[in-house]
Amino acid sequence: MTAVEARDDAADAADARRLLATRGVRALVDGAVATVLPAYLLAQGLRPSQVGAVITATLLGSAAVTLVVGARGGHLDRIRLLQIIAVAMIVTGIAFGLVGSFAVLVVVAALGTINPSGGDVSAFLPVEQSVLPETVPAHERTHIFARYTLVAALAGAVGALAAGLPELVVERTDVSELEALRAVFFAYAAAGALLLGLYRGLRPRPPADVAPGARRGLGRSRSVVLRLAALFSIDSFGSGFAGQSILVLWLALRFDLSTSTAGAVFFWSGLLSASSALLAPKLAARIGLVRTMVFTHLPANALLMAAAVMPNAGLAVACLLARALLSQMDVPARTSYVMAVVDPEERAAAASVTNVPRSLASALPPLAAGWLLERSSFGWPLLLAGSLKIAYDLTLLHLFHDVRPPEEAEPKA
Repeated sequence: MTAVEARDDAADAADARRLLATRGVRALVDGAVATVLPAYLLAQGLRPSQVGAVITATLLGSAAVTLVVGARGGHLDRIRLLQIIAVAMIVTGIAFGLVGSFAVLVVVAALGTINPSGGDVSAFLPVEQSVLPETVPAHERTHIFARYTLVAALAGAVGALAAGLPELVVERTDVSELEALRAVFFAYAAAGALLLGLYRGLRPRPPADVAPGARRGLGRSRSVVLRLAALFSIDSFGSGFAGQSILVLWLALRFDLSTSTAGAVFFWSGLLSASSALLAPKLAARIGLVRTMVFTHLPANALLMAAAVMPNAGLAVACLLARALLSQMDVPARTSYVMAVVDPEERAAAASVTNVPRSLASALPPLAAGWLLERSSFGWPLLLAGSLKIAYDLTLLHLFHDVRPPEEAEPKA
């Protein structure tokens, strides 16, 4: 190895660590915001159906921004693009903390970067996903995405637990509930400033080179990426009925769980999800990426449906925690799979094409979920979510069980 190659490897390793750090910061504040968002909106005087409308607006806005990133971002340095999105995050946090009317909240939600899902459907995701594989050899790709998911799960768990701090402040001071919850969104803006600084420390990552005469975007992999995007949309449509903010709202309406209690639930849920992320690369190496996605997702979705019909909070929470042990194992496998079946110069486009439909598909269900929960606290949204996600699992296995990444050996029985 030459001195130049050694320096490049060291710089790539440093960039990988920095991207894991940025993922952790985003997951921390996303976990807090997703948990306090229903309480904050209800404290503003909004009805459950209006809460669902705001959540829908955030997801539609994320999809629109991600679409722009996919369409135009391929012509820009990707690190500069991440810095621009970080600035948008700062503005979003400040605006969300200052406005109060339903109409203005919907506009800010649509134009901003708030993520109410507890996962990552933001415009940051496709850009980071396209950069991260460039920082490690191909045989380490699933492992780096597993660490990426692990950091997100751990930080999101801490963020959910921190969502109980406003309630503690209200109990021990004269600060109102609304003001205490509003502070979370100013903290979100501060996190955006921290991200901006972290992104500035990354090496420039210009668009990947393409062959002379070729155009950027999807080429050879177009068919497989579009089919995956369609399938991921089914999964995300189901997830939209059971995002973190919707689950917090359901637990509050169904079992009268406070925000701090729900935060504790999602803290332990996040820790369990993190532990499962460590197992994903080992399982994928044994049975393949597609089977890892499906065989862990199916029981997780059955547990989600079981939670919907539980007669008390304890049993419902137990089902949700058991689901957390399995529900995120497909995330690093799915991302690694998409990055593996496309050419390197198509990764940014593939990440965008597979994430934009996911964001769009997950946007409308919260509106329907809020409407359903306004009329009945029964877990209809959870039943719908589980059914749709099981349909996705079975279809994915049927269509892609024989489509393997280049480095993946014949899966062992």
